[in-house]
Amino acid sequence: MAENLMGKKVAMLIAFRDFRDAEYFIPKEILESAGADVIAVSTRKGLIIGADGGEVRIDVSISEINPENFDAIVFIGGPGALDYLDNQTSYDLAKETVKKGRILAAICISPVILANAGVLKGKKATVWASSLDRNPIRILKNGGAIYEDNPVVIDGKIVTANGAEAAEEFGKTLVSLLTTAPLRV
Repeated sequence: MAENLMGKKVAMLIAFRDFRDAEYFIPKEILESAGADVIAVSTRKGLIIGADGGEVRIDVSISEINPENFDAIVFIGGPGALDYLDNQTSYDLAKETVKKGRILAAICISPVILANAGVLKGKKATVWASSLDRNPIRILKNGGAIYEDNPVVIDGKIVTANGAEAAEEFGKTLVSLLTTAPLRV
């Protein structure tokens, strides 16, 4: 699996504060070990801190990226995802990613961002929820998604996962989709 993603570029969007470390670092390692070029993107540049203390240097902001230059756009979850990424800039990026035929992915709470962007209408998807907080599922359904209670759900070029426990499967699923995706033109 070491070189099957050579030439493939992935942008991972993470909250400037309190992203879920495992949801970023595990898929990133899987993608890079498969040969993908992965860049971390956030709402602003600088050193960011995950909910579990992981540090990531951000050199590119969301407003600077064009989905046409990437094979996949991946939204990472965690406590800060809705605070930093649930906004019009992210919605526009999600819509443009789908329009350009690129892979769009989201893990944990971040499928809510995709639902709010309107890109999950008629699509199967999953999201993080707990017995005490079913609101994320309601938001997906209100956005037209067909909710599935599975760790990872694929519908065409949209991949969603329900949290840190699914991070490895999420990363492997992205590798699989990227392997069969044509190179950017």
